Amino acid sequence: MSARLLCSSFLLLALTGCSMPDKVANRVAPTCSVGEPVRQTTLYFGLNRPHGQAITNAEWQTFVDEDVTPRFKDGLTVLTAKGQWLGNDGKLAREDSRALMLIHAADRNSEQGVEALRAIYKQRFAQDSVMRVDTPACVAF
Repeated sequence: MSARLLCSSFLLLALTGCSMPDKVANRVAPTCSVGEPVRQTTLYFGLNRPHGQAITNAEWQTFVDEDVTPRFKDGLTVLTAKGQWLGNDGKLAREDSRALMLIHAADRNSEQGVEALRAIYKQRFAQDSVMRVDTPACVAF
């Protein structure tokens, strides 16, 4: 498989929000010499609406306060980002974005919380997608 096809396949999987079944996730969970095995999920939220004004800082913070925090009370990290991609029309698109990093157990409750956030954001702000990237991790405090 060519590197380009492999990269495209991984990008397609990330964009479709696939998740590993628990049996598979447990097999690829890291063996931690320090800390506990967990999952790191990073969600990427575009701040441009298809029509109308960009999503404001106040609207973003309301989403974090009312939707994210109740589902992930143990903590989270929000990063300011600049996203870009090649559109279907062949033009380079750029957009202010937010990356939301969540460290959580690889369980059904967390999975439902992550998917709820993606659905809420897409519906509330007329977004086509919210990119999701999952990685096994070791965490120690």
